[in-house]
Amino acid sequence: MQSFQGRVSHIQLWGGRQVVRIACAQKMIPAPGKYTLAWAEGDADAPLATPLFATQIDPDGFLAAPGAPLHWGPGTRLHLRGPLGRGFSLPAATRRLALAALDGEVARLQPLVQAALERQASVALFVDGFVPQLPTAVEVAPLSGLVEALKWADFIAVDLSRHKLAHLAELLGREPLPCPGQALVSAEMPCGGIAECGACSLKTRQGWKLACKDGPVFDLSDLQEGM
Repeated sequence: MQSFQGRVSHIQLWGGRQVVRIACAQKMIPAPGKYTLAWAEGDADAPLATPLFATQIDPDGFLAAPGAPLHWGPGTRLHLRGPLGRGFSLPAATRRLALAALDGEVARLQPLVQAALERQASVALFVDGFVPQLPTAVEVAPLSGLVEALKWADFIAVDLSRHKLAHLAELLGREPLPCPGQALVSAEMPCGGIAECGACSLKTRQGWKLACKDGPVFDLSDLQEGM
């Protein structure tokens, strides 16, 4: 974990919402599923840091997934700490990747698309909601098609909020999955793993875990106990 300076280089719209592009040292760019904490200089209205996930990565920074404060504007200087947490681990042998956005939020899964396509893997995205501009090779389908995709995929990556864990059970069932997979579980992470405050805790097969430190990406097989 490291601390560096960064800044908002510009703002753009993502599905009608404002997102920010962060200019920073390459070592501060979070890998898929990991996050970097950001504080704006002199921001008295935000005593806690904002966790930033990357949706597009460049050599000199990254486009953050939706969730940055709306009052951040171009030129806003930031204090950054990270990258933090456990991210996605896409197996090298993956040739058929299924992505599922249970909250309709594709942004945090998007870095996996390029990683899979670079390996010449097939990618299918399951979502009910806004779909960003994606490579034409990516097949897009509603969430209702996810169960059938489990027979096709050799790896599945899911994005969902903590309160949707029960819905995950409805989609995947409680039996062992036919393919391995991981899920990014979004939750409030006010301490970024420093205080172990418990605000982001969730139940797994291994007991209670903290999304900020033990996650936010967990193996799907470990989450089934908490579904």
